[in-house]
Amino acid sequence: MGCNRDCGLIAGAVIGAVLAVFGGILMPVGDMIIQKTIKKEAVLEEGTIAFKNWVKTGTEVYRQFWIFDVQNPEEVAINSSVIKVKQRGPYTYRVRYLAKENITQDPETHTVSFLQPNGAIFEPSLSVGTENDTFTVLNLAVAAVPHLYSNTFIQGVLNTLIKKSKSSMFQKRTLKELLWGYPDPFLNLVPYPIPTTVGVFYPYNNTSDGVYKVFNGKDDISKVAIIDTYKGKKNLSYWLSYCDMINGTDAASFPPFIEKTRVLQFFSSDICRSIYAVFGAEINLKGIPVYRFILPSTAFASPRENPDNHCFCTEKVVSKNCTVFGVLDISKCKEGKPVYISLPHFLHGSPELSELIEGLSPNEEEHSTYLDVEPITGFTLRFAKRLQVNLLVKPAKKIEALKNLKQNYIVPILWLNEQGEKITTIMSVPATHRPQDCQYIALQEHQLF
Repeated sequence: MGCNRDCGLIAGAVIGAVLAVFGGILMPVGDMIIQKTIKKEAVLEEGTIAFKNWVKTGTEVYRQFWIFDVQNPEEVAINSSVIKVKQRGPYTYRVRYLAKENITQDPETHTVSFLQPNGAIFEPSLSVGTENDTFTVLNLAVAAVPHLYSNTFIQGVLNTLIKKSKSSMFQKRTLKELLWGYPDPFLNLVPYPIPTTVGVFYPYNNTSDGVYKVFNGKDDISKVAIIDTYKGKKNLSYWLSYCDMINGTDAASFPPFIEKTRVLQFFSSDICRSIYAVFGAEINLKGIPVYRFILPSTAFASPRENPDNHCFCTEKVVSKNCTVFGVLDISKCKEGKPVYISLPHFLHGSPELSELIEGLSPNEEEHSTYLDVEPITGFTLRFAKRLQVNLLVKPAKKIEALKNLKQNYIVPILWLNEQGEKITTIMSVPATHRPQDCQYIALQEHQLF
């Protein structure tokens, strides 16, 4: 393609921790020009285009929710029947739109620290209903009691309060209440100070994730955006051995010059662990060649299938001696609450996970997680982050709402799809930065996980 004085760059919404205007695909041009430009413009410091777009993205990122509406709550509570669910959604929120805060450079360690504020704005035009739509879901507070209080005497006392508040195994809640929090009637009766607001993502709005400290790439571009510490630590204190390490970036971008053989490591505070993606395919994204990296089934495999996962198995009963696969117990990360994370509809999960749940239909296209990464710059140009939030509920003889259960249930509450992509218009670039025949990629930042 011929390139004259009006040549420019194709602006892309690149979900990255770095975004800049410096060539993604240059044809023809020497490696030295590419490397020099990347080393200059990808650095996370004041004055680079990467830094400006990294601080606050212009990309619109949406989080869609599908709620599992329970169709037979009384039958389950009385007869310990299979739970019948009906998926309802999507309900869509705009997220990741706030600028990073408390940005601090450390020239000695070549790192930059920051907080990522959280916020969610409901998008009615992208949703099937309103925030006031009502669902029958597991009672979050009641289900947690046997896990938080194993003493039968305490369970008996709490059972009195559960009955007094007329709470049961299931409850009706609006979308807004379920996601962002509601005052729980049972917890409000507990006669000592405890948090009484419950919600799957409570608290979220007006909170921040971090502090993150990442390498800015000033001294070594191969380390740019890699997390050095999270909340002041290099480990999480949730897992044993190497499973507890904070590895890689936040998945918004990766160090440049990515090869298909590279395993992309990234940390997700949502799932309380580091995880990884492997090359899946070459994709053409609106004229831009990208590598699609996918979250492999081995990431949530049992230690029997993937011995590297042995330190993610923290108990022997529910996991059946660490043979159940496709779910991750993150209760240590959630103050003891029995939260389990999986892919939507238990994709790549053990068959027994869905034996007690009717209404699930896992498939790769809708429920897998992927990153479309431009290989020269390392920027994530498109992504789909999909995960499911489940709660473990188990029999408890001292709690009437749970006493009829005959087995443990891992109950799906909701699943989400967080995604972003944007390839926009032409921007100008000085002629001195352009080869004669060129196609430039401009990348704009957005923190992914």
